[in-house]
Amino acid sequence: DGAPAILESVHKYAPELSNAELVAYAPTAGNPDLRALWKEMIYKKNPGLKGKSISTPVVVPGLTAGISCLADLFLDETKPLLVANPSWDNYALIVETRRNSEVHTFNLFADDGFDLNSFKEAVEKEAKTGYVRVLLNFPQNPSGYSPTNAEAAQIVKIIRDVAEKGVKVLILDDDAYFGLNYENDIYPQSLFAEFADLHENILAVKIDGPTKEDFVWGFRTGFLTFGGKGLTDEHYLALEKKLMGLIRSSVSCSSTPSQSIALRAFKDPAIDLQKKIFREVLEKRYKAVKKFVAAHTCKNLEPLPFNSGYFMSFKTKVDAEQLRQKILKEKQIGTISIDSSTLRVAFSSVEENLIETVYSAIYECAENF
Repeated sequence: DGAPAILESVHKYAPELSNAELVAYAPTAGNPDLRALWKEMIYKKNPGLKGKSISTPVVVPGLTAGISCLADLFLDETKPLLVANPSWDNYALIVETRRNSEVHTFNLFADDGFDLNSFKEAVEKEAKTGYVRVLLNFPQNPSGYSPTNAEAAQIVKIIRDVAEKGVKVLILDDDAYFGLNYENDIYPQSLFAEFADLHENILAVKIDGPTKEDFVWGFRTGFLTFGGKGLTDEHYLALEKKLMGLIRSSVSCSSTPSQSIALRAFKDPAIDLQKKIFREVLEKRYKAVKKFVAAHTCKNLEPLPFNSGYFMSFKTKVDAEQLRQKILKEKQIGTISIDSSTLRVAFSSVEENLIETVYSAIYECAENF
């Protein structure tokens, strides 16, 4: 009778959703109502986009899949990607292992802030080929750092300067932790708001979704949105069709129930207050970590700058993987070794009253390494 068949053993666990909201195939590019609503939300969260044209977001099965799709579109053996050092280890897996491309890096920090000189030098080096492909991730994984207003302005200037010289620039904005800022002097929007209409030689892509913003990690629902000065609806449709081909040929479509629940949740007037409560929990945990690292020192650990997101990281003077194993074995505390000298700690998952206990244990293991 015009509705998908559904087993009662399935439907009884989500009785408020219709058959179609639960088990029908979603369109390849995603639920059109959800896509339109997410676009509205992007404009609302990023007032700097007012008056600028962007594409309708395409739904992908999580932000990782989104990055992978973009790698398929834009990277190969001759087309490298510039990322920060340190950065999320999955970038290298996607770029180098899947695409047989290369990860080029710039140094993330200098003088307790973003290393603008290293970024500028790395961008200008890439620009000598006529192309720059760069991924920026703020709040950053693994460091938990976001640029200040002044740093953001300089990052934008560096990109604009090479574009004005005729260089073609692809900017990927990984906004997985968007909005989770805990200090006042942090650039409050996505840098996509700057890049989306900055210069005709710049194509910007926003990679985002409710995964961390809305605390639905397992939903695996993300979005890809394009922005570029001078691009028309026809251009955006062409890019959308390219993405649809990638989605269709790999995962077919994204999860229907996740999209259905997200669409309903975003329309719930209580969602903003609920998110505010959770973000306050995260901020309290962040402040507890800040207080601890300010009051303690360790010969083998140096905290990297952090002001946002889910994580903070230490620069280690011993092998980070060996230290991770020692902490796990001796203290039953899980951390992540991003590389040989970077140890990431997810303070987001530690109760505020346990922050001192957990960090004391990490410092003790590192001190006695």
